[in-house]
Amino acid sequence: MKKAFVIVIIGLLIVFGGIFGFKAFVNSKIAEAMAHMPKPVVTVSAATAEIAHWHPQLRAVASLAAVQGVDVTPQIAGNVTAIHFRSGQYVQAGTPLVQIDNSTQLAQLASDQAQLRLASSNLQRTKELIATKAASQAQLDSAQATYQTDQAAIKDIQATLNKLTISAPFSGYLGIRQVNVGQYLTPGTKIVDLQSWSPLYANFTLPQSDLQNIQAGTPVQIQTDALPGQTFSGKVTALGSAVNSTTRQIEVQATIDNPKNQLRPGLFGELTVVRDTTEKVLVIPVSAISYNTFGDYVYVIHKEKKDGKTQETAVQQVIKPGKQRDGMVEILSGLKQGDTIVTAGQVKLVNGSLVTISHDA
Repeated sequence: MKKAFVIVIIGLLIVFGGIFGFKAFVNSKIAEAMAHMPKPVVTVSAATAEIAHWHPQLRAVASLAAVQGVDVTPQIAGNVTAIHFRSGQYVQAGTPLVQIDNSTQLAQLASDQAQLRLASSNLQRTKELIATKAASQAQLDSAQATYQTDQAAIKDIQATLNKLTISAPFSGYLGIRQVNVGQYLTPGTKIVDLQSWSPLYANFTLPQSDLQNIQAGTPVQIQTDALPGQTFSGKVTALGSAVNSTTRQIEVQATIDNPKNQLRPGLFGELTVVRDTTEKVLVIPVSAISYNTFGDYVYVIHKEKKDGKTQETAVQQVIKPGKQRDGMVEILSGLKQGDTIVTAGQVKLVNGSLVTISHDA
């Protein structure tokens, strides 16, 4: 029984040994064949690292505000008797917007005007009498004072009437009406907002380290996702008088041209401060950079001769990118001017891959 068991074991070892041995033989032949096969050549697109002249830029998030913008409110309480505007309307400075009940003041004005006419007659009569010595200087002074007092009373009531007729303080666009005819208004009640749209202020902050690079008159550009693809230009018009002691930021205000009234107060956008100087930077297309957890890298194409033939090989090169602009990226280290780098087809490459350059890749 034991002898038969040993024979079976030996037989199984022979069978499986043959199978594994044959498999190892086949694998060795495949490896040998692969070793003698030429490396595949990958078709890629390429570009050259080149020097560009860039204007140094400072970037910030800016908020737009009206150069002139107010909530129109009454100064005197009363009932609204008339509304002379529509929501969203453009109005000129001085256009009447709302009329508050002025019946009492009109009645008082009529009374004061009658008093003024009487005071004027009395003053004229006193002047004639004093010329004939029939009136004293004291009577003339009293008549003159009464006349002036009545004049002042009329000016006072007219000022009150002007305040009851609420007008646009400047030209601009009205917002949404907040009151109705017959509504009782108290001082400070919002009637409508009024904003001027052209130009607009762009308010933003910059770190204190950028203070030396910005001044009144420095050009700026702003873009907002409310109007994608459009750029609006302007200039810095004011800097804060002090750096914020908490954030170490300085407030900056620019004035932005808005000739077509496309922008609105309250929008925010990405603002770029364009400095007057230029600097040389080494740039490559953004598409050339590959990213992984170990750092950013590109494939640099090297040419070498082998067996009398010129071969192009893609070699990984770690780089340090900088600022990006218009599809190009600044290279701070890792490349030099004239290096040829792969811009498309990197997913097919490994370090040392043979490549051929084609603009159609």
